[in-house]
Amino acid sequence: MLIRLGYEIAIECVYATPIISLLDIHPDRQRDVKRQTRVLTSPSVPTRTYRDRHGNICRRFTAPAGAFRILYDATVEDSGETDEVNTLARETPVPDLPDEVLVYLLGSRYCETDHLGSLAWQLFGHLPPGWARAQAIVDYVHSRLSFGYGYARATRTAAQAHEERVGVCRDFAHLAIALCRAMNIPARYVNGYLGDIGVPADPAPMDFSAWMEVFLDGKWYTFDPRHNCRRIGRVVIARGRDAADVPLLHSFGPHKLALFKVWTYEQEGNRFNPPHHGLDRTISAQMLA
Repeated sequence: MLIRLGYEIAIECVYATPIISLLDIHPDRQRDVKRQTRVLTSPSVPTRTYRDRHGNICRRFTAPAGAFRILYDATVEDSGETDEVNTLARETPVPDLPDEVLVYLLGSRYCETDHLGSLAWQLFGHLPPGWARAQAIVDYVHSRLSFGYGYARATRTAAQAHEERVGVCRDFAHLAIALCRAMNIPARYVNGYLGDIGVPADPAPMDFSAWMEVFLDGKWYTFDPRHNCRRIGRVVIARGRDAADVPLLHSFGPHKLALFKVWTYEQEGNRFNPPHHGLDRTISAQMLA
């Protein structure tokens, strides 16, 4: 299966502003990229990349004063299989966890495990450890929160989402991650492309989706608290402790969002056609935060 994906972002800056973007496809999926443009900027500015501590590709550049645009378009090969399921996967005792996984047990900016620890053990402590417990947490979050782009707020934490019972995909992910960590299950935040492949088209605005990965039986498994179903065609951009580690754009100065478009859909055949703008949807500036 071929997946067409990309984005177009326009911002306005009062003065020249250094920016770090986390919009490049993750190194784990780079081998699957069959065709792609360069990351195009208008006006053209030099960019360079580096890897952060989580292994994500970060891109540095300086946006000039005035209008500035970034554009990327690619075709990625995908297996067409749904997210892996392993109902027999067990939890790994904390003393046996790999050193590099321990950070995903700790509280973080949006996943305050200290506020949610007692609740987590009250709700899930009696359940059998492993896949069933992780899925029960996802089920709980999926039922607890109501989704809506109008609920987007850049500062909402997992505990606040639990109390307010609303959020966008990042809030669903943060709450499930915090509850998993409180139960000593390592969990990390993921953002990337997720199109309406194999499911009815969602009339809601398309954006970069957020989900989580849970460490069970020595490997990472995908869980999606917002959709709570196995999906086809996820293309990871970045992973981290929470959204604070993987902002789409981090600007070192004020900017105004003028345009934000993202597309991701199954490409018919092998032709490199223009983006299917019928599936392009504009989202609010809050989703960049």
